[in-house]
Amino acid sequence: MNIVLQYFDGCPNWVEADKLLSEALAAVGAAGVTVERRRVETVAEAVAVGFIGSPTILVDGRDPFAVHGAQPGLACRIYATPSGLRGSPTLEQLVAALRA
Repeated sequence: MNIVLQYFDGCPNWVEADKLLSEALAAVGAAGVTVERRRVETVAEAVAVGFIGSPTILVDGRDPFAVHGAQPGLACRIYATPSGLRGSPTLEQLVAALRA
C-alpha cells in the first residue's frame, strides 16, 4: 500500500489528518506502511499534481475522498463527515478508505 499525504504549510489541518492516518493504518494492520508527506508550495505545483487542498490523502495514487469538480489550488480542504464538515476525514472514514 502506498500512502501520500499532500499538504501546504498554511493549513494546520494536515497535522490532525497525519495523526489520524497513523491510527487508521494501525487499525487495519498496516502499521508498517510509510506515509510519504509531500508539501505543495505553489499554485502551479498544485495544478500539476492535482492537489485540491490540504490535506489530500492518496491511497495507491487515488484520492478516496475526491469530490467531482474540485479545483486544484492552495487552500484548506473540507471533508464531509457524519458529524458535519471538518478539516480532515474521521478515523472511521480513513479506516474505510484504507480497507477499500
